Amino acid sequence: MKKNIAVLMGGRSLEREFSIKSGQRISNALRKLGHNVIKLDINESIVDNLNSEKIDLAYIALHGKDGEDGTIQEILEVLNIPYTGPGVYPNVLSFDKIISKQIFMSLGIPTPPFYFLNTSSFRELGSSKLLPFIIKKIGLPMVVKPSAQGSALGIRIVNEKESIPEAIISALSYSKKVILEKFIDGVELAVSIIGKEKPRILPAVEIVTKKKFFDFESRSKTGETDYFVPARISASSDKKMKEVAMVVHNALKCTKLSRVDIIMDIKEEIPYVLELNTSPGMTDTSLLPMSAEAAGLSFEELVDEIIKMSLKD
Repeated sequence: MKKNIAVLMGGRSLEREFSIKSGQRISNALRKLGHNVIKLDINESIVDNLNSEKIDLAYIALHGKDGEDGTIQEILEVLNIPYTGPGVYPNVLSFDKIISKQIFMSLGIPTPPFYFLNTSSFRELGSSKLLPFIIKKIGLPMVVKPSAQGSALGIRIVNEKESIPEAIISALSYSKKVILEKFIDGVELAVSIIGKEKPRILPAVEIVTKKKFFDFESRSKTGETDYFVPARISASSDKKMKEVAMVVHNALKCTKLSRVDIIMDIKEEIPYVLELNTSPGMTDTSLLPMSAEAAGLSFEELVDEIIKMSLKD
């Protein structure tokens, strides 16, 4: 049945361009499926725009701020508009990596050891003096990253202690808190999960980038990264990865959709969870569509499944 579907894209996030690409591709798929598409950029007029249209469903194609932190979900809840992806609660928890990592640790879910510091502690409490202690505890190399940001923006892998202050300053330009995390040398994996009553795990994507890590450029530009679907890991590692991904998905109450990012320590067969994404990219280089294709779902079929289970709300 034909529906009026608002595709929410753009916004104020640093991932705006990436979001627009996802939104355009989703819009094209929705039209092929026979739906009426209303494309909406997220700005100060969004409440009026949503309220002035007869909308059956909002397809969230936003990444980062406003789209994955619970903001747009809360607006849609107030307006009683069904939407794609997880609700307010999982978005709030997953967007702040410090909160989500604390949840992982409380449940015994493997995640790289870390410490966090914020802007005020540097300015008022002399937290820079803690760096030698943190280095001693988690060692080098170290991953320095913002606590609330997507698409690997602001992340640096630091090999020398002298480079840590600069990396922290860079990370704090993206978020008020910075995470200093143990570097795990392993296979980078993206595990997508879809479905409401009976969520299922799609084939994992193994990510092999030509850079030090899977940064923003590696994610958005064709030819910067090689992908292998399904991932080239052992059956036992694959089993552990899937079990952990589903535990994370359920722990953060991500009904309908999520993507769990994991570093697999191949030698020890430990799947270290980095983060959970509530609004995975939907561009032609995005990981969720790759997983879906490997599972036998075309892009249109993936979009169709997402909207059908979202409309049930």
